[in-house]
Parts: sequence; structure tokens; C-alpha cells
Amino acid sequence: MLEEARNRDLVILAKGDAFTVNVDANTATQGWRGGQGLQYTPSPNDELLVTRSDGFYAGFALWGSNEVPDEYTSMTRNQPTYKFVVLGAGGWLVMTTTFEKYTWASRQIGPLVPITYSASDRLVFSLRGFWTKEDEWSLSGDPRAPNNYFIGFCIQAPTLARQGFMTIQISI
Repeated sequence: MLEEARNRDLVILAKGDAFTVNVDANTATQGWRGGQGLQYTPSPNDELLVTRSDGFYAGFALWGSNEVPDEYTSMTRNQPTYKFVVLGAGGWLVMTTTFEKYTWASRQIGPLVPITYSASDRLVFSLRGFWTKEDEWSLSGDPRAPNNYFIGFCIQAPTLARQGFMTIQISI
């Protein structure tokens, strides 16, 4: 599980649809970030079950598994304990820090090369479930390539003035 409590990974500017779904045991153990992409996975228990996205999507997590916006809320630490997440789908306008900061190739072999985002960049989920403009299916040789799913686009690139948050219009 992600060790330390963090501030918010995702700030909601305009809300779309939201509902709770169960997360698989692996995701519950490893944790997730607010804004992280999730995809449906088969369930042995006849339930809506998601896991971390590997390029496919069901939606994104509204809160990270260890975010503690207020230590006195009922949400604090109960998502990974009870294995559920609040999933965002539909049309959203958000600011998030959960996006790939470095190119796929440089994360594999180094040195790290930053990805430069611009307004109107098409965004998909990376193989780690983070927002990215790169088609990591094609770059990695994944047989599902190319990843032509359109799930969002960059409205404002991350800057120091926005504390590293990227503004995204989501269309899941």
C-alpha cells in the first residue's frame, strides 16, 4: 500500500457521474492515486470489480487510497480496507497530478525525458493507469496497439503556478 498520506491528487472543477465499485485484492493492497485510471476485471462474486488500468478504462478514482483530506471524515482509509473506490465516469473537468511525467521509453532505459503537454493534447491511460498523450500500447509492442481510445484532453498543461496540476476535460 502507498505508505504516506498525501494531499489531494485530484481537484474537481465540474462533476460527471460517480458511483462505487469494488477493487480487486491486488489494487487494494498496492493502493491507487486520485485520478488514476481503472478498468473492469472479471469477478468471481458477481460484483462490479475494477483493477488498475493498463490502457483500457471504466473510469478514474476520485480519491486516492491513502489521501487524508481531513482525518475526521468517514472516508479516511476505508476504501482500501473495504476494497472499494468511488469511480468517476462520463464528462468531468478536473485538475490532477496523476499523469505520466516522463516518456515511456525513458522510464524503461533512462535517462528520464519529460513529456511536454499542451492544450488540446489527446489523452489516454498509460500502462500504469496514469493520464498520458503517448500511445504506450504501440511503444511497448503490445498486441492491442494502437490505443485509439479518446478519453480526455489537456486543457491546461501543468505549471508551477498550478502546483504541477494538469487540467483535463474527461469524456469517459
